Amino acid sequence: MAKALVGYMNGTDPRVVAQITGENRRLRQRVADLEAHVMRLQSENDALAASVSSESLLTVPEEHMQPA
Repeated sequence: MAKALVGYMNGTDPRVVAQITGENRRLRQRVADLEAHVMRLQSENDALAASVSSESLLTVPEEHMQPA
């Protein structure tokens, strides 16, 4: 992507190349961080789903229910 942007700008100013390279590096790191966060959330969700399915569901006895 950085090469495409540099080619589009028709310039090889080292400052521009360094800026785009730095931004590209930061974006790649952000994507990696977000992917790791998604994996953590998925494993937490799987653990929670497993614990719910292995336990009996909460129910309210009929005698404690009141008419609406």
